[in-house]
Parts: sequence; C-alpha cells; structure tokens
Amino acid sequence: MPPSKSPASKPHWYLIPLRVFLVTFLLTLLSFAVSLLLGILGIVIAARLRGVHPNMTIAYRDFAVPVAATAGVITLISASVIEVRHDRRNKALAEIERISR
Repeated sequence: MPPSKSPASKPHWYLIPLRVFLVTFLLTLLSFAVSLLLGILGIVIAARLRGVHPNMTIAYRDFAVPVAATAGVITLISASVIEVRHDRRNKALAEIERISR
C-alpha cells in the first residue's frame, strides 16, 4: 500500500504576530498571577512574624507588576525568535516538498 501524500499547508506569515502576542499575553498573565500569589503569601508571613497589619498594595506594586513585565518582555522576544525559526523551517520544507514532486 503506497503512503498517502497529503500536501503540506502553505505557511502564512500573518499568523506569526498573532501567535506571538497570544503566547506573550497568556504567559504574562500567568506570571502575574503566580507572582501575586507568592507576593501575598510572603507579605502575610512577614506581617505575622512582625505582628503588624499586612499592606497588600506592596504585593501588586513592588512585586507582581515588575515580575510580570519582565516575564512579558522575555516571552515576547523568545516567542518571536521561535516563531520566525518555525516559519523559516516550514518554508524550507514546503519548498523541498514542491521541488521533489
């Protein structure tokens, strides 16, 4: 039985920014949530040890927002590099497949 030959889909360049921004948004949101949780836990523990009322604005302003911004920039750069490499590889494979027919 001969192997089925299904043509590879042609890569679309306009999907790259969409995927990059979607991954960046999701990972930034996730890093914000995790860092906020860790910041709240740290502030509550520190406040309990000192015997004072915890100031929760510190968890947002001084911890979660800078961590999420840093993670967002790193994710944007790395997702862009990965998507461009992936697109170039797909273009090369599509060209090889086109030539081999």
